[in-house]
Amino acid sequence: MKLVVGLGNPGRRYAKTRHNLGYQVVDVLAERWRADVTQQKFNGLLGRARCDEHEVVLLKPTTFMNRSGESVLAVRQFFKLALEDLLVVMDDLDLPVGRVRVRGNGSAGGHKGLGDIIRRLGSDEITRVRIGIGSTSDRDTVNYVLGRADEQEEALLAGGVSAAADAVTCWIRGGTERAMNEFNGLPTPARRDES
Repeated sequence: MKLVVGLGNPGRRYAKTRHNLGYQVVDVLAERWRADVTQQKFNGLLGRARCDEHEVVLLKPTTFMNRSGESVLAVRQFFKLALEDLLVVMDDLDLPVGRVRVRGNGSAGGHKGLGDIIRRLGSDEITRVRIGIGSTSDRDTVNYVLGRADEQEEALLAGGVSAAADAVTCWIRGGTERAMNEFNGLPTPARRDES
């Protein structure tokens, strides 16, 4: 069994913001696998799906970003999952808009949701799929991540969400190393489509 966690904030106000890309990836996977991610349990929205022969738990924590680890820890303990069976999907300020990166471990890089998960699980050996939302060097970070993208950015982010869902599927089928090899060298999806 695998656990795929999409990070975001609950409620209509945050639905289409840059900080909710993890939720969007879970929604794409749920649609692809015909899963229903609406069960309210473990401080999150939960669904079960199948990807080939793999059983997958899809989770959208509803604790708000800074306390995401609460929900992840509860689900992990309930299903008795090893760390290598957990993957977190999130937005990333340090990547160009729409770019996807897979990593098998490391610090939270300032991401409060991932930071809380690492703290509560007691390890940074957590595979994560990151989707770039661009730098905020000349902007207010909070307003930027909780803001909505313009039309041009939206197209890049939609490509990133789709590519991130592909990366999650690759991870389920072949593991972290394979997903890193297949996705980390790719340009942003929208640019790839144009070539």
